[in-house]
Amino acid sequence: MELQSRHVPFLFAHRGGMAHAQENSEAAFSFALESGIGGLESDVRLTADGIPVLAHDGYYRKGILRQNISKKTRHSLPSSIMSLGDLYDRFGCDFELSLDIKISEAATAAVKVASEVEQQAGRPALSRLWLCHPDWKLLASWREQWESVKLVNSVPFSRLTDGPERRCAQLAEANIDALNFAYPDWNVGLVTLAHRFDVLAFAWDAHHERIIKELLQMGVDGIYGNHVDRLLRVADNFRHSQSTRE
Repeated sequence: MELQSRHVPFLFAHRGGMAHAQENSEAAFSFALESGIGGLESDVRLTADGIPVLAHDGYYRKGILRQNISKKTRHSLPSSIMSLGDLYDRFGCDFELSLDIKISEAATAAVKVASEVEQQAGRPALSRLWLCHPDWKLLASWREQWESVKLVNSVPFSRLTDGPERRCAQLAEANIDALNFAYPDWNVGLVTLAHRFDVLAFAWDAHHERIIKELLQMGVDGIYGNHVDRLLRVADNFRHSQSTRE
């Protein structure tokens, strides 16, 4: 895989940019894209009839009761819960889309939707789809199925029992695109290590401008944050400072 320019990191609005509107809502996604961010992030669950929907929790509230999304059909869910198809119908596919896969079957459903969108729109959707999961071996099995989809090993650093170098080697061998840690786990040495194996370095939970700036200075390739305005402002300032030095 070819590493992208360090000057143009992927920026993902976490759960649509939940600092600005209800998480995973049409309003959040709309605000993020209208603000000019290039990537959205969400979580995928499956309904009882196999429809991929965007929800972090596997439940929603109906009155005082919690309802299990996996036990409900798509049409029985509240209209506030968007399906993946709804997202593409409303906003097209001209953005990076990172999906945290909650159950493995949701990956197949998500790829099917993206493939249909790509065929109908005549524009890339699969190559802009990033599927995230903590199990790198499962990701490796997905690579065997889907050549163009991007794959991300999202995992706490503490779970790397064999160490980061071994994990980067495993990801490179399996052609998995990125390693995703929470922001405190990254440092310049780890970013350099990932890049040595041609693995992209992604960071989540970057919600403050100081943190976003530090990650950019390390050379990370993708950042997930709740605040779309902060992501864009810091990234623009960083790019400007880099261009003036060249």
